[in-house]
Amino acid sequence: MSVNLGSVVIENAEEKFVEMSHGTTRYIEAGDGYPTILLHGVGFTSGAHDWMLNIGPLSSMLRVIAVDALAWGKGEGWLEQEYSFAYLVDFLREFQDALGLEKTNLVGHSMGGWIASLFGYESPHRLNKLVLVASGGAMPRQLPSMVQFQPPSRDQILSSLQIRINADVDLEEMADYHYALTQNPERLAAYQRVLNHMNNMETRRRYNTVRRFPHVPVPTLVVWGRNDSTNALEMGEMTHAGIPGSKMVVFECDHWIPTGAPDELNAALLDFLPD
Repeated sequence: MSVNLGSVVIENAEEKFVEMSHGTTRYIEAGDGYPTILLHGVGFTSGAHDWMLNIGPLSSMLRVIAVDALAWGKGEGWLEQEYSFAYLVDFLREFQDALGLEKTNLVGHSMGGWIASLFGYESPHRLNKLVLVASGGAMPRQLPSMVQFQPPSRDQILSSLQIRINADVDLEEMADYHYALTQNPERLAAYQRVLNHMNNMETRRRYNTVRRFPHVPVPTLVVWGRNDSTNALEMGEMTHAGIPGSKMVVFECDHWIPTGAPDELNAALLDFLPD
């Protein structure tokens, strides 16, 4: 049993689909330890596969569940109405319910960390531990990559992978895998609706995480890249200072920690998450 995510094959893992209120959601599962949901960042070709260099190592001690966020990945049933953070956060609760999980660890990168922060504020009773990896939400500013979004070409996807991935993988094959995800027009429309909501300044003020940080009571690890050009290290320091009792680690890398510093991240997670 294995999962092929472009040029990365994860042994002893399985690609699964679960029926939810909006349609089907894909997730990749491996391991038998404490259930740990991994939630990826924004990006038109993002999805559960963003954790391709983490799922295998983490599954040695954890039950790893990397999920496609609502409007991402390979699921079905894209919504025609506007998306909202309220729905994106509740999607995680429904996903837990669908898998019969009362409580889990939650690891979120970038946008996934923003959603995870809101989840930790709203539903701490459904969390064991929380990890925020270069997470968004602490500063109400717009990102040019979201304002000026255009569907990427295969060459643009390849160039992005060359920047983000620090591992010996076949990037050409991986670019083909990612490009195939862009060929669904329904997914494009859904993604644009997500961006419209997420990049609205009123949304960013309303769902700012700073005022919520003091009310996140679960053990929390904050992970950041010193050279993060998307969410500056200052945001990580604010996050760490705001969440009572949180721990923080800083790596010598940019924003794309799961694929840019996978060995360091995996070691930090395996040190923090297992009970």
